[in-house]
Amino acid sequence: MTLRGIVKRYGPATVLDGIDLDIAPGEFLTLVGPSGCGKSTLLRTIAGFEPQDEGQVRIGDRVVDRLPPAERDVAMVFQSYALYPHMTVAGNIATPLEMRRLSLAERLPLLRLASPRRPRIRREIMAEVEAVARQLDILPLLARKPAQLSGGQRQRVALGRAMVRDPAAFLMDEPLSNLDARLRVQMRTELAELHKRLGATFVYVTHDQVEAMTMSDRVALMEAGRILQLGTPAALYDTPASISVARFIGSPPINLLPAEARADGAIMTEGLRLHAHGALPAGRVTLGLRPEALELAPPETPGTLPVSLRRAENLGAEWLLHAVTPGGTDLVARVPATAPVPERFSLAIDPARLHLFGADGQRLVTRLGLRVPA
Repeated sequence: MTLRGIVKRYGPATVLDGIDLDIAPGEFLTLVGPSGCGKSTLLRTIAGFEPQDEGQVRIGDRVVDRLPPAERDVAMVFQSYALYPHMTVAGNIATPLEMRRLSLAERLPLLRLASPRRPRIRREIMAEVEAVARQLDILPLLARKPAQLSGGQRQRVALGRAMVRDPAAFLMDEPLSNLDARLRVQMRTELAELHKRLGATFVYVTHDQVEAMTMSDRVALMEAGRILQLGTPAALYDTPASISVARFIGSPPINLLPAEARADGAIMTEGLRLHAHGALPAGRVTLGLRPEALELAPPETPGTLPVSLRRAENLGAEWLLHAVTPGGTDLVARVPATAPVPERFSLAIDPARLHLFGADGQRLVTRLGLRVPA
């Protein structure tokens, strides 16, 4: 799947601003970002529900810009599931095949009895429906109506209706957002396993970074109609291209420390003196540090950050320590629960795990060291 220069406007507002994206066959790609960033609009543009104002969409070897959704060979799974409440589970899953293989007359209640081929086609369709239902573990539910199903069961029915079409790509618009937390975790695993079994292309939209990080081959982080960074989940976490990416990816969020870069290569923050290996323009910079890159240290240890503890969260296997520096910067440290939390402490940092961002918010590629006063 290839997108080139996709622009979408609603009046004076530009919702998609020149999107370029290549999606490999069989890839699980997630579009993630805050509400209003354009991710659902981009998915609907691929599906054909929202025609773009500029640019080109190619699926396989076909340019599909002028094709209606039904002819694009993609299957959409909606946030609301979009099941037909008057139909059984079997009827919902069978609908795409009936629309494709039966004529209008063969679908009408009175005229369909006159079709000699309809019984055979119906048997073939139901065999395919049962095969998909067996894959999704909903075979015993085929005679039920959607109102008789749980949220997770409805989600599987919506997936089954998409799977039975055997499309070139699955497009999923926040399909887990209506489920409770425990069921979302279960369905994340099931979706990832389903993707491996089918080997199909998945394009998945979510505002939940955990979904994006745990299921995807690659993640496209969007903001204000643009892709800020595209890469593996590990790449977005370990080497964020900007402060915006660093803030969005990671829970708890990354710690950001204001700092000053000097002409001699020194970087000053909260009483610490770091030095950069390589050229660095003098001026305001920002240091980023993940919570797990901070360690407990005795108070007033040279080369550490003195902090005041605000509160400690016990998560079972680990503590989240919420602290504040003398300069008023809030920090969160993730430490093992085996480590006792003293009343007074400092936080030791590993300069090799620091991220450095310039005044424009973009990542600066340089290696940092820590200078400890003698």
